[in-house]
Amino acid sequence: MARTKTDKSVGVTIRQVAKQIDKGLTRTTERRQKAKVKKPLRRGYTVEGAAMTNLILTLFRVNGRMMRAGDDLVRDLELTSARWQVFGAIRDRPRTVAQIARHFESTRQGVLWVVSGLLKSGLVELVDNPDHKRAKLVSLTEHGREIHDKVVRRQEDWVNSFSGRFTLEEIRTAVGVLEHLGREMSV
Repeated sequence: MARTKTDKSVGVTIRQVAKQIDKGLTRTTERRQKAKVKKPLRRGYTVEGAAMTNLILTLFRVNGRMMRAGDDLVRDLELTSARWQVFGAIRDRPRTVAQIARHFESTRQGVLWVVSGLLKSGLVELVDNPDHKRAKLVSLTEHGREIHDKVVRRQEDWVNSFSGRFTLEEIRTAVGVLEHLGREMSV
């Protein structure tokens, strides 16, 4: 069970306070939406700002769940979700660490750390880059390609096991909203 910080002076956990704030914002947001008011809520939120904050916090929670689910799915193959992401970036063609980092909007150092682990496991190799003398390309080894193929089959079974609970329209709408959010974040 996860431990939460408690303010000993009042005996309330931070999680409890966050839930109360969430409830208040949700009720206030719903009232303002019914009244079609676009005035700021507490702490300066507009109705849209409060709704977007809720979306972002939900994304954080879902991301954590997806990473754990991914870790569980590939643990016996000595992979993690982070290693799986690198596999996905180089499945079709080798890329440099910097290219992989840009692909996932991550840091080069973080990707380099993951690639180093994959190198030690013999799942990837560094090959000469015809476009750059020093920046090697990260490529799957034969063993890495076999593992990648197993992961793809597992992921297909896993995603097919629950995707039928959503309509195609819901999925497309979610993708569209997340892509739009991503574009707004890059401005």
